[in-house]
Amino acid sequence: MSYMCMSITTSITNGLSEREANDALTAHVCKGPQQHEEVCLGLFTLLLTEPPQAQRCYRDLTLMNRDGMNVVLIKINQILMEKFLKLQEVCRTQLVWLVRELVKSGVIGADGVLMTLMKQIAGGDISNKNLWLAENVLEILVDQREWVLKSGMLVAMSVYTYLRLIVDHGTPNLLPLRQREVDFCIGLLRERFMECFIIGRDLVRLLQIVARIPEMELLWRDLLHNPQTLSPQFTGILQLLTARTSRKFLACRLTPDMETKLLFMTSRVRFGQQKRYQDWFQRQYLSTAESQSLRCDLIRYICGVVHPSNEVLSSDILPRWAIIGWLLTTCTSNVAASNAKLALFYDWLFFNPEKDSIMNIEPAILVMHHSMKPHPAITATLLDFMCRIIPNFFPPLEGQVRQGVFNSLNFIMEKRVLAHLAPLFDNPKLDRELRSMLRERFPEFCNSPSPPTEVKMEESVPLEMDNHVLDKEDGCYDNTDATFSDDEEELNNKGKKREFRFHQLKETYIEEPADITPFVDQLDEALKERVLQLQKGSDTETHCEVMQEIVDLILEEDFDSEQMSTLASCLAELFKGHFRGDVLPEEITEESLEESVCKPVCLIFRNLCQMQEDNSGFSVLLDLLAELYQKQPKIGYHLLYYLKASKAAAGKMSLYESFAQATALGDLHTCLMMDMKACQEDDVRLLCYLTPSIYSEFPDETLRSGELLNMIVAVIDSAQLQELMCHVMTGNLVMFRKDSVLNILIQSLDWETFEQYSTWQLFLAHSIPLETIIPILQHLKYKEHPEALSCLLLQLRREKPSEEMVKMVLSRPYHQEDQFTTSILRHWAAKHDDLLGEHIKALLIKNNSMPRKRQSLRSSSSKLAQLTLEQMLEHLDSLRLNLSNAKNNFFSQTPILQALQHVQASCDEAHKMRFSDLFSLAEDYEDSTKQHKPRRKAPASSPRSRKGAAPQPSNEEESASSSASEEEDSKPKASKRKRKASAVGSDSD
Repeated sequence: MSYMCMSITTSITNGLSEREANDALTAHVCKGPQQHEEVCLGLFTLLLTEPPQAQRCYRDLTLMNRDGMNVVLIKINQILMEKFLKLQEVCRTQLVWLVRELVKSGVIGADGVLMTLMKQIAGGDISNKNLWLAENVLEILVDQREWVLKSGMLVAMSVYTYLRLIVDHGTPNLLPLRQREVDFCIGLLRERFMECFIIGRDLVRLLQIVARIPEMELLWRDLLHNPQTLSPQFTGILQLLTARTSRKFLACRLTPDMETKLLFMTSRVRFGQQKRYQDWFQRQYLSTAESQSLRCDLIRYICGVVHPSNEVLSSDILPRWAIIGWLLTTCTSNVAASNAKLALFYDWLFFNPEKDSIMNIEPAILVMHHSMKPHPAITATLLDFMCRIIPNFFPPLEGQVRQGVFNSLNFIMEKRVLAHLAPLFDNPKLDRELRSMLRERFPEFCNSPSPPTEVKMEESVPLEMDNHVLDKEDGCYDNTDATFSDDEEELNNKGKKREFRFHQLKETYIEEPADITPFVDQLDEALKERVLQLQKGSDTETHCEVMQEIVDLILEEDFDSEQMSTLASCLAELFKGHFRGDVLPEEITEESLEESVCKPVCLIFRNLCQMQEDNSGFSVLLDLLAELYQKQPKIGYHLLYYLKASKAAAGKMSLYESFAQATALGDLHTCLMMDMKACQEDDVRLLCYLTPSIYSEFPDETLRSGELLNMIVAVIDSAQLQELMCHVMTGNLVMFRKDSVLNILIQSLDWETFEQYSTWQLFLAHSIPLETIIPILQHLKYKEHPEALSCLLLQLRREKPSEEMVKMVLSRPYHQEDQFTTSILRHWAAKHDDLLGEHIKALLIKNNSMPRKRQSLRSSSSKLAQLTLEQMLEHLDSLRLNLSNAKNNFFSQTPILQALQHVQASCDEAHKMRFSDLFSLAEDYEDSTKQHKPRRKAPASSPRSRKGAAPQPSNEEESASSSASEEEDSKPKASKRKRKASAVGSDSD
């Protein structure tokens, strides 16, 4: 829109003198509010993109505007919050210049813009771009000091921002900048302390971190010992520490992009699927040494600002404690770790239940509780910190700190965040000294509750329990006050076994009328009228007609894109009933499918399908869907369903990729996985219906990992499994491909039993050679992976053994209780004895010929394969014992006996003793061959006669000679000279 305004402004002034241009613009501005906005935004755009004209454009802007620059201020704020990182360097420089000019001019509202600009200065970042921004904003604040002092909030926000940034600017090359920041902060703190007082207790935390800087040390001493020198109204540091820090200050130290990503993780990401988001965040913001200091800002933000609703708390959304635990475990600096722990416990130290929120102290106790099993060191270090901070935070206030921590623990139990603290404070996993210190500091919380049965019930809960699901006994929290079950409910719940697994619940909804009051007045008259018609209408046909009119309005050229978000909020509220209940018809026919996609929201999908991608309206509708997706995430899988079920969308499944790229996620894989997860939770039948299309249309996103497969097998029943197998067999569905199937099967080893069996059934329905996945044997342990072993065993018995298969089977570690290798070898010995014998002979000789120091066989399929001679002998001995009572001649085969004889000749005495029964078979064979040797000896003759034609040997001699040649082949190769000697020597060799 800004570029359109710029073109209008340019066309009005084109070819005119400066005075004529001003008159023309003034005349255009006077026509109405829309023309006024067009001219202001046109000048604003020129100012950003054409630096040589900036001074003139700003002068014209001050002359032309009729609203105190309000239009421009709103647009600057929008750019700063949403687009600042994407701006070109020229535009970014011009934007900062414009903010400076607005401040110089004393424009009302410029303080808000300057605070938004300060928010873009990232903590823990000393890149040139970030340092440039920090210096320029500081310059504006110093140069316009008198103007700054007129806004108490700007004074406090500036001090909070630059006190935090001082920590990052300690390297020698940044000391001049740090000195300017120190002077600026000290000046404001000494001159306007009570305006800085509104920051609250976090002001003390920031000052404490920088207190060793000489100038700051003087201020710190006055704060502790001479508070009246700072302000007559300031009574002492306790007054500041008991004041809770406003969310505005905690949020101002995260850039808009950080804040968006963090809020996304705590509201949309499922617990257990957070790794890719954490890895992205780590790469983007936490990968440098300087970024260690950012962790404190993130933890304070999570504790003080991110307060999830009851609905989120009781879902499987990633909980706050899990993110904080991740931040703590990735700390690599001791100083940063100490500051991060202080940030986590800071609200505990002077906690007042009447003024402070339970949500501020809840993450710390849950991090300790849930880390006890997977990361006991984290729990121990946090408990130790909690104990030691009481006497060491500020000795004169030890009593108040102790009371604050006691209040916190008491409130945690009162609100049932944890039922009791004894299992945490007196846990055997903690060392004796720490447990003793906890008993000394908190004796009230270390006693086991009565009756004892409750302790067992709590302790039996797995600590990685389903991600902070709080049932009625655990309580729920909202943004302000906690609501809990009444006494009668708690009495009814006692004695029941607590179930901590997620179940898909069919909720009974009480349909409430849609409330669009906060949004509808922000729409223009035409849109507002249609939206109100939607609200009043009752039948679907009328809704669809009105929705089509709304789509037509959106596609008009003069549609204001600023209204898109507001319109999406209205539509999400009006159509919330459409996203409840089952989407897929009970009986699937062409008619029922077409009827199911005749909802008003599907009008957007239909219009999108009818457009070409290069049509301007295409991107407009995508923007609307992206806004709707933020308000109602279920719209993603509804779009997938429409693209599959509707005749109008035939062959248009690729539209989903355009939709995914238009969303805030911007990534097809992430968007697809989230939508399929939402579908899995809402409607399993629909998940199975969509599965063939999703796998066929998006193979790169679905076949490269087991994420989608796990979603499917986690919820399907046996009938749905059989249906999917039929799709595979008929060629409608491909769920595995050769290059990734092995990795997916390895991932599945951690899944539930039915999930694993379902995965193997689906794999076996494909025509993938077993040799592709045989290296998985290297990962299978007989006690931990019985599902995979049993499926493999049944499949291997149908196969002819190849050398690779035999090698993988024999390379399994030998355990007397593990019968897998013996079972399959016995089966092959009965069905394919000759083939198995040849393979075992080859492997025995190959391994025996290798140097003893590094006796391993690297498989072409798997680097994990470690086939040792000892392993092979153990498995063969086990097979010999298993076949001892069976009528099987496997160990009487010549290849096996030759190989054993070969190994026996070169192995050490310990192995000869250990496998004496196995080697005795080879000795019997050697004795039997010696009995034939006299018959093979040729009569004495002269060397001359030997050179003549040899007599034709008898049949008996021929067989003996072939046996001897086989024996000779099986021995290690001698040098050429020795081989030549044996050729002219006697047969006794």
